[in-house]
Amino acid sequence: MNILESLQETKIISIVRGVPEELADATAEALAEGGIRFIEVTMNTPGALKIIRRWRDRFQGNVYIGAGTVLDADMASAAIEAGAEFLITPNIDEGTIRYAVNANIPIVPGAMTPSEIVQAWKFGAQAVKVFPAGTLGPSYFKELQGPLSHIPLVATGGVNLDNMADYHASGACGFGLGGSLTNMAWIQAGEFERLKENAARYVEKAKSL
Repeated sequence: MNILESLQETKIISIVRGVPEELADATAEALAEGGIRFIEVTMNTPGALKIIRRWRDRFQGNVYIGAGTVLDADMASAAIEAGAEFLITPNIDEGTIRYAVNANIPIVPGAMTPSEIVQAWKFGAQAVKVFPAGTLGPSYFKELQGPLSHIPLVATGGVNLDNMADYHASGACGFGLGGSLTNMAWIQAGEFERLKENAARYVEKAKSL
């Protein structure tokens, strides 16, 4: 699977972090019904591996299920064994990236500086997550395009409906969306229809870019 082909269409990776396991399935259903096609379960979410297994069976290829906050090759191995179709990391770890590449699993490592971005690309990443995007701002992505336009960048952290277009215009090929998409207050209140409608707004915005 080439994650870039699908990301160029949908542009959004939904980050599910810390959602109670008993609410996780309803959360994923709402996101999927809203049009989200990439969902990342962070490995520091309680029951993450069980959630990944369930969601792979539940969505049967209609949604790509991945693992986030993958810190080392052991975590990568466990996530892939559970059924993760892509991996997201918060940092650059050569062993983790090369493990994913050898397993033929797309990986999007987290980076901030130009040196880190290039390093991740050389290790075999298909795209690089630039974090924290909200702190760095769209202008940072625009400046990176000069020397690094050949590396697909995913803006993560601080991205919302109001600034998605700015990040995309500045060079981001996709967005990692956490709390702005998976609103924890709505999830805990059981407001899954509201979650679905919010996801649909983000999907429509991404399609317009």
